[in-house]
Amino acid sequence: MPEVIFPGPEGRLEGRYHPQKHKDAPIAIVLHPHPQFGGTMNNRVVYNLHYVFLELGFTVLRFNFRGVGRSQGEYDQGIGELSDAASALDYLQALNPNAKHCWVAGFSFGAWIGMQLLMRRPEITGFISVSPPADRYDFSFLAPCPSSGLIINGANDRVAPPADTRALVGKLHEQKGITITHEEMEGAGHFFEDPYMDPMIGSVRDYVARRLTETTR
Repeated sequence: MPEVIFPGPEGRLEGRYHPQKHKDAPIAIVLHPHPQFGGTMNNRVVYNLHYVFLELGFTVLRFNFRGVGRSQGEYDQGIGELSDAASALDYLQALNPNAKHCWVAGFSFGAWIGMQLLMRRPEITGFISVSPPADRYDFSFLAPCPSSGLIINGANDRVAPPADTRALVGKLHEQKGITITHEEMEGAGHFFEDPYMDPMIGSVRDYVARRLTETTR
């Protein structure tokens, strides 16, 4: 397992990095769920997102937010975690200066951080948000949302109620120049426990593969 340690705002951050042989391969960063509720980079959803991007030809980095695993620092209400994500993207870009596409994927708390990163980094061309906690966090900063992406959630999610996710998607659909794709999976909960994990990852695979053949944002 290609372990990496890279500099973050509050000390070292621990990650897993899989490069492609092609120097101009697209890059992706994957963000984990809430550090205070057991979220780590080895969460099943995060792990599977990492490998689906790798299969699709991306150079991929996932990492532990501050205070998780061997990453230094302590939980910072999402403010510091956004800085961690920016540092991780800096690290990934420094290693891959020729990458033509840059994606961010996040699960739950990581989806919220990923959408904020999207607003600050215009080079991000696509996003995947799995189970975004639209009931718990304010997503109104997405005005306008700068790039197209996939939001996917479970119809039986009891952590982040589907009605709040639908309301978020409804607001994003009003924006021009981008396309927000929304999938709500019948029967699935917040964590996409089996048998829902494989179909969810399949939806992500199909969406990203299709986007790679398009030239639009």
